[in-house]
This record gives sequence, structure tokens and C-alpha cells, in this order.
Amino acid sequence: MSSNKNPRSIILTGDRTTGALHLGHYVGSLRNRVALQHQHDQYVLLADSQALTDNAHDPKKIHRYVVEVALDYLAVGIDPAISTICVQSALPALAELTVLYLNFVTVARLERNPTIKDEIQARGFGRDIPAGFLCYPASQAADITAFKATLVPVGDDQAPIIEQTNEIVRRLNRQTGKALLPEARALIPAIGRLPGVDGKAKMSKSQGDAIPLTASDAEIEAAVRRMYTDPNHLRASDPGQVEGNVVFLYLDAFDDDRDEIASLKERYRQGGVGDMVLKHRLAFVLKTILAPIRERRALLARDRNFVMDILQTGSRKAREITENTKKELLEALGIFRIELGP
Repeated sequence: MSSNKNPRSIILTGDRTTGALHLGHYVGSLRNRVALQHQHDQYVLLADSQALTDNAHDPKKIHRYVVEVALDYLAVGIDPAISTICVQSALPALAELTVLYLNFVTVARLERNPTIKDEIQARGFGRDIPAGFLCYPASQAADITAFKATLVPVGDDQAPIIEQTNEIVRRLNRQTGKALLPEARALIPAIGRLPGVDGKAKMSKSQGDAIPLTASDAEIEAAVRRMYTDPNHLRASDPGQVEGNVVFLYLDAFDDDRDEIASLKERYRQGGVGDMVLKHRLAFVLKTILAPIRERRALLARDRNFVMDILQTGSRKAREITENTKKELLEALGIFRIELGP
């Protein structure tokens, strides 16, 4: 009998359900998920519980975007027949593991996590940090380990979360004396964080500088017109700066004609290409990508029951997996459990 020397990796990925997904999500994770689902066992988590950590004032928004984000997933090509799409709040083992893991990490370590430090500063919490937000790395660790994921696609700003997850894994494995939980590897995309159309920060749905996946052709054109290029490139004949030019950053992320982009960069540096030439090209590329996504999404949105069936089926499968991991871990730790039955 032949053995499988190259077992499929388990991938965990997902998004907090706080708003519509946009081009930053597409280039940073969504198109990778579509490609990866064919070679790996992929679980896509709608993180509605984690979304409450800084949105507890508006839980209805979180609930509404569970279906909206699921529609985005389906529209870009995540296939529920081969990827398991599930809802975090439907998986009680994740919350139980989060509480357990908080006993294996200190407050000081949570506060030192660079991802959390940056997010706290960006949100202006000061010392009024919601406890759930501070404990975000433990919750992420619970999500990853409950599925025994070995590969986690994230942006480079999220890599410290994976590092802290692996610290918890190593401590639990030492505690149990078993290699019960695998360590995970961060899969960071070649294209880093996509800046907003104003070029000042990464694209963010909360900052109003994002192009949503549902953007119409007119909205795409308006957003591209707002993009910064080189402020010193006043005429087409002037030499221009490519580095840091938002339009070129987007062309690098979305335009597949690498030879033509290289030629445009050279001509732009020397002088001879106007900014509107670049913007017209980028608008065409983005409209070509988003039009079929927008159309598929509109079609899927007509049947919300179909989407809910997908979420229920995926969550049932995910619940069995995560409950089994929790049971294994509690037994290995020697934690007493009372079986209550159905």
C-alpha cells in the first residue's frame, strides 16, 4: 500500500464581519484563497465574534455583514464544495479554547504584540482598551489550532499573531507531553498591503479610501481619478517618479501584462507618458476584474436562503472538527469534564 508522503496542508483564513470587502482584501487574500482551495483543505471563517471586540456598540452591523461577506466570498470564486465556509459564533469550541489559552499567556505579552500595539494606537484606545480586543491574539490562536491549521494566509502586519499562536502551541505541547497541536506558518502574499486611493495608509473600509468589490464602473473611474501619482509630474513630457506612485502600485497588483507595465514605468521616468494614460489603463483593468464579481454577487444575493444553507452546512462540519480538537486538548491536559449527553 502506498503512503501519502505529501498530505494536504490545512489552511485557516477569514475576515471579521465589519463591512464590505474591497480590493485590498482581494489582492491580499481573496484571490489567494481561490487558488489555494484546489491544493489544500481550506476553512474560511466569518469572524463575527471577534468583530465585536471593537464593535460591541453595533452588533446588528456584525450580524448583517455575515451574509454580505459570505456573498463576497462566493462572488470571487471561493467554492463551498471544496472550501468550508463557517461562522465563528456557531463554533462554541473556539470561545472555550480562547478562555483556556488566556491562562497560558500574560497581559504583558499580549500588550507587546506589534499587531495589537499598532491597532490600539490606530483606534485611539489609550488605556481604554476593550478586554476582548487585547485578547485578540488568544482568540486567533484558538481559531487556528482548533482546525489544526498549518498554513495561515495573512498580511505581513498579522505575522506577529502567528508567532504568538505558535508560542501558545509550544507551551501546550510541552504541558501535555504530546505534539497535539501543529505549529502554523504564515503565508504572506507577494503584494503587500494595498494603499488607499489617497496613498496615505493601507486600504480600509473604515477610512473611506477603499474600492469595494461591488463598485460600479463609474465608482471605479471616480476612485482612480482621485489617486495620487507624482505631484511634480505636471506635464506628460516631465520625468516622473514611479516609486510610491499609487497608480503604479495598483497596476503592479492587478495588471497581468508585466512587459507593458515595465515599458510604461521606463517611459514615465524618462518623460513621455501622462498621468491620465496610466489612470485610464488602471480603470480598465479594475473594471475588467470587478464586473464579473459584481454580476455574480448580484445574482447570488437574490437567494439569501442558498447562502444561509452554505453557512449552516459549513458550520456543522467545522463544529465537529473544533469540538474534537477541544476534547483532545482537555483530555491531554487532564481537565475534568462532565458528559451531559445531547
